Amino acid sequence: MESFIKNSDIFDKFEFCEPAFVVGNCLEIASDSHQYDRIYCGAGVQKDHENYMKILLKVGGILVMPIEDQLTQILRTGQNTWESKNILAVSFAPLIQPNRNDNSKRDTVGLPPCAVRNLQDLARIYIRRTLRNFINDEMQAKGIPQKPPPKRKRRRCRRHRINTYVFVGNQLIPQPLDSEEDEKMEEDNKDDDDKDHNEALKPEEPPRNLLREKIMSLPLPDSLKAYLTYYREK
Repeated sequence: MESFIKNSDIFDKFEFCEPAFVVGNCLEIASDSHQYDRIYCGAGVQKDHENYMKILLKVGGILVMPIEDQLTQILRTGQNTWESKNILAVSFAPLIQPNRNDNSKRDTVGLPPCAVRNLQDLARIYIRRTLRNFINDEMQAKGIPQKPPPKRKRRRCRRHRINTYVFVGNQLIPQPLDSEEDEKMEEDNKDDDDKDHNEALKPEEPPRNLLREKIMSLPLPDSLKAYLTYYREK
């Protein structure tokens, strides 16, 4: 996670909520666990556990899970009301069932507490959000479109040369059949190869980090600038 924050080129383009990871069976979550705005389950849920998963939602929250070979979206509209719709047919491996041995005590899975960030972190988030919105408004006012990520160029498929065979006496001799179209295609392929090679040799220009530039231009102490940039070096 620290490596992603310090080195990712897209970190400054979005607001980032650092995730917390828990290992355990999601069918054994502690009963006093808090509820969530968004839940996605990446394994097939048995019909018997549908209500169990729905209870983990806040009112207004959305749950997406595969159930009965249908990827289903569930919206909690009230304390005891939900709206469901099927998105598409899918095939998922089922959730692993909890170990139901009567002799062993079941271990519940505790989820991370919902803690409020300190004022310093909240101030950093708000300042970065304000600057990001200011940059977007400034670019729209100047008519500068936001550049999408570069697409990978698809290489043209090579056409195979067609060989014909000519009978000379009792011998079968291969005879290449060249046409103007084949020759032109060979020249185009060679030009494309040369162009791709030249583009590969060109050093790739790093994308401009407008948020970082804006932060570094503020009349603030260097220590505060470093904090606002999450101590990133680029």
